[in-house]
Amino acid sequence: MGDQAVPAKGNILGSLIPARYILAVLGSIAMAIIYGLKVNLSVAMVAMLNHSALAHHGASSAEAKEHVNAEPVCQGSNSTEAVEDGPFIWSEPVQGIILSCYFWGYLVSQVPGARVAESFSARWVMFFSVLINVVCTLLTPVAAKMHYVAMIVMRIGEGIGGGVTFPAMHVMLASWAPPNERSVMSAIVYAGTALGTVISMLMAGVLAGTLGWESVFYVMGGLSCLWMVLWLWLIQDTPTKQPLISQEERDLITSSLGSGSSSGHNEPKPPVPWRKVFTSGPFYGILIAHICNNWGWYMLLIELPFYMKQVLQFNIKENAVVTAIPFLTMWFFSMALSKTLDALRSRGKITTTIARKTATFIASAVPMGCLLALCYIGCQRGLAVTLMTVGITAIGGMFCGLLSNHIDIAPNYAGTLMAITNTAATLSGIIVPIFVGHITHGNQTIGAWRVIFFVTIALYVLEIIAYLLLASGEEQPWNKGDKPASSIEAAEAEATPLNTKESKQSYNGQDQ
Repeated sequence: MGDQAVPAKGNILGSLIPARYILAVLGSIAMAIIYGLKVNLSVAMVAMLNHSALAHHGASSAEAKEHVNAEPVCQGSNSTEAVEDGPFIWSEPVQGIILSCYFWGYLVSQVPGARVAESFSARWVMFFSVLINVVCTLLTPVAAKMHYVAMIVMRIGEGIGGGVTFPAMHVMLASWAPPNERSVMSAIVYAGTALGTVISMLMAGVLAGTLGWESVFYVMGGLSCLWMVLWLWLIQDTPTKQPLISQEERDLITSSLGSGSSSGHNEPKPPVPWRKVFTSGPFYGILIAHICNNWGWYMLLIELPFYMKQVLQFNIKENAVVTAIPFLTMWFFSMALSKTLDALRSRGKITTTIARKTATFIASAVPMGCLLALCYIGCQRGLAVTLMTVGITAIGGMFCGLLSNHIDIAPNYAGTLMAITNTAATLSGIIVPIFVGHITHGNQTIGAWRVIFFVTIALYVLEIIAYLLLASGEEQPWNKGDKPASSIEAAEAEATPLNTKESKQSYNGQDQ
């Protein structure tokens, strides 16, 4: 039947930090590892490419296309500090494919990974996610020297591992996070993506500039192994399985989540009510916002180093620092915003719905405005860096906004809902590098990047409208099956034999 509670061993974790926050911190480190190993290639590739050869080919292409009206790139005073040419002559389209193929694997693994995490063990799903990324990262230098197709295979492997992280962590948070701490815990976990980006970009820039591009993958892959030991030692799927937790904290978590939560049980989840999910307005609010926000996120995450080099003419060390700083400020901002919104919610000043919409609005409206300004400031490098810092910082609102919203509307299916929306949003990660590579091929100018930014602005407008109209922070009726919360739910549960079966499984699996 359900899990048997493991006796607490003298509050081993709670004497230092609550067990649920040990989970949040290690979950954050896991996300940092996944994102760090994802974005390190964006920085390392600047040192891997033979820019002299590519510039020659680009000039020939530009002459052939006669870009007579193209705007010139900025003539930065530091552009003379050019990075030493690397061994690879990969054109912009090839670079786009290498960067985007990560998301091919990411796309296919999320829904299966979510169901495995919900039905068996999110803890083990997260472990293997990091393990796959570490192995593929360590093999990247060998693969790159073989052929860029081998690089593609490694990146797809990383994507398969990375794809299950958000769904698996949603399952963990649904089991561990009390409702009044959900924003903070979610922000701690998912802000790890920003922290990983900062560390990765800084380390990759320094390593590539001093020890060579291969060291980026060997050093970062090797350091990530320590996390796997700590995760298996300190983390369990639910509070009832955790022997290192105090009884007081265990009771706090399970009582706050209630008998209808997904905490404390290891029985398979009831079947997902697909028809109700795909006819739910709040679900579509999250879906549309996730797709549009991811476009902006990946535009800045993957392509920012190339904008810095192509247009603003930063060298690789400057590039790494200038690109990384905004993600550090994003981390601090997301922590402060989540804590503020949770405090206002706990005092009854705002509802969960208002909190989610406020955070998501900040995460879209501010970067939209910054990109619009960036289109018209030309080569003012200091102002450009300031605008990008403000815009990327504000994106941190998504961690306690739309990315937390799945758990609000359906905690029993939080992993699956995250997998669905993140799978759709992953298309942005596939399209963005290819789109940018196509627009900038032989035309690495401010004018080309202006087109790219305007497309991103249009998607931000769509996100704001859709989320404000459709989103909700309230639990949806279809999360509970036929639990006798209302006659309406009971009537819906009896509508078809399938729903009746779902409801019985839901009741038997939850009400223990």
